[in-house]
Amino acid sequence: MDFEAIDRKKRLLDRSRPLPKYTLQSLRENMLVVWTHNSNAIEGNTLTISETKVVLEGITIGGKSVREHLEVINHRDAIVFLEELVQNDESLTEWIVKNLHRLVLKNIAHEHAGVYRNENVIISGARHRPPAHYLVKEQMEQLVMKCSGLWQDLHPIERATLLHGEFVKIHPFIDGNGRTARLLMNFELMKKGYPPVIIKKEMRSQYYDALDIAHTTGDYGDFLKLVAGCAEESLDLWLSVL
Repeated sequence: MDFEAIDRKKRLLDRSRPLPKYTLQSLRENMLVVWTHNSNAIEGNTLTISETKVVLEGITIGGKSVREHLEVINHRDAIVFLEELVQNDESLTEWIVKNLHRLVLKNIAHEHAGVYRNENVIISGARHRPPAHYLVKEQMEQLVMKCSGLWQDLHPIERATLLHGEFVKIHPFIDGNGRTARLLMNFELMKKGYPPVIIKKEMRSQYYDALDIAHTTGDYGDFLKLVAGCAEESLDLWLSVL
């Protein structure tokens, strides 16, 4: 894939750094709301974007479940943890994967938070069947090794796309895999100075179809185009306020 347009916009953003304090603060606040809302909505959370913002401000929304509120708070906490990892230039490890997942499911499914699944599962609506549970640990070790080694020569967007896709293919946890995958994708991108990539809830069908094609055929073309498009959209937003 040709990343020329994205690379050009990324260079423009890099030349503008450090960004003005309050510009950066407003971009981050917007990112927290939009990323949290869309990532949760893809998984079925019914809170609107304005309700998500209110929950992040500490207010309870009537008629919405405790779980939906916790999903918002947990995702915010996971992003904060991610930002700390990026600031410290941490490399991907299983410890990071498990701790991100632990934050995603905190106070929701304590027994599964940060723990690889010990049962076999199927993904509803997908042709791909995740590996048997006893293969999860080995495949996750291999995934981390590939991301830290073999894939380092790839364009950051391609590496982040593969990390997301291969993680979901393994489906290492009972629940929370999608949110964790999108956090890991942005972990790789943010380390390289990219704004977070946000896959919008309106793209849910296209997103799942592209993933299933990648998992069943090994062809990541459609999924890479989707992620690259979202990455360019994020760059456009950040550049528009400079």
